[in-house]
Amino acid sequence: MFGLGAPEIIGIVLVVLLLFGAKKIPEVMRGLGKGLREFKTASREAVNEIQSIVEEEPEDKPAETESQQ
Repeated sequence: MFGLGAPEIIGIVLVVLLLFGAKKIPEVMRGLGKGLREFKTASREAVNEIQSIVEEEPEDKPAETESQQ
């Protein structure tokens, strides 16, 4: 229903060529790749930080329950 077929992809490529020109496309793709790489690195760091927080949390909870009894 919402998939891209060959005619749609060809149309998108033609619009990109008209907007940026053939000489500018490699530069645009390089910037897009760099941005995607930075996004993946940042998301990986965020996941690692969240995992380390979650792993530390169970160690603190048993001490709190013991003091309440």
